[in-house]
Amino acid sequence: METALRVGVSRARPGRQRTWWWRSPRARRQTLAAYVFLSPWITGFLIFIAYPIGATLYYSLTKYPILGDISWVGLKNYSVLLHDALFWQSLKVTTAYSLIAVPGSIALGYGIALLLNQKVRWVGVWRTLYFLPSIVPAIATAYLWSWILNPDYGLVNAGLFSLHLPRPEWFGSTTWVLPAFILMTLWGSGGNLVLYLAALQQVPTALYEAAHIDGAGAWNRFVHITVPMTSPVLLFTFLTGVIGSFQIFTAAYVITRGGPDNASLFYVVYLFRTGWQYFQMGYASALAWVLLVMMLVLTLITLRVSRRFVYYDYSD
Repeated sequence: METALRVGVSRARPGRQRTWWWRSPRARRQTLAAYVFLSPWITGFLIFIAYPIGATLYYSLTKYPILGDISWVGLKNYSVLLHDALFWQSLKVTTAYSLIAVPGSIALGYGIALLLNQKVRWVGVWRTLYFLPSIVPAIATAYLWSWILNPDYGLVNAGLFSLHLPRPEWFGSTTWVLPAFILMTLWGSGGNLVLYLAALQQVPTALYEAAHIDGAGAWNRFVHITVPMTSPVLLFTFLTGVIGSFQIFTAAYVITRGGPDNASLFYVVYLFRTGWQYFQMGYASALAWVLLVMMLVLTLITLRVSRRFVYYDYSD
């Protein structure tokens, strides 16, 4: 009896899955068709992502003057970074910009989303108006704000003059150039408005009703219900905002090109200047890899710390 049971169990076991070349002709055709449809994406990934990443890593270990021969230098480019004053200046400028622009844009966009989530008239019109600046091309935004903040005939200085207030040089001043770029960023903070509104509208109204019955005020409902329930979206916009702030290039290059006196020398501007103006492609590749590692480490730390503050609903 026991032997019979063993035979029955052994027969009931599923057999090994056959490799694709031993399958039926129909299964092989389906597998080949899948690879054919995936081949454009795989080809694009290998050419435009995988190969540039590998080539950049190799170039970062070489002296590559573009117009000359490539010579192997090992980790010399990375050791030079530690003593490069312009590298530390670009890192300081970009970090200062990120520390103000990212929280400021999140707070402004989130606040606008809270207002537009209420029952107000013409809410669709207001949403469109707040969202429009975020879809303006970066070059157009740069030229627009270089005109708005022009020290001679700009709209902002004209308003300050009418109020008998001092008129800054803005992009021509080492003191005001960074606030000018932060102001530009805040102007386009409506880009995440759609995400915030979607998150706010997903918060169950039953939670607010229960809290109201328990005597919770508006501030307590906001702190203990609204923020926790929308915290995943806030985390996402924070990470993308930090990564984007370290990649700011177009506006800074078009308006100031890193000046005056390197006061707006953002990291990517310095990277571009090193590679395409000074033709030090090996050193520029090292700068790119340092940026990649910094963003990766910052992202991992943020995700780990966020476990204490971000609420995920796993009730489903």
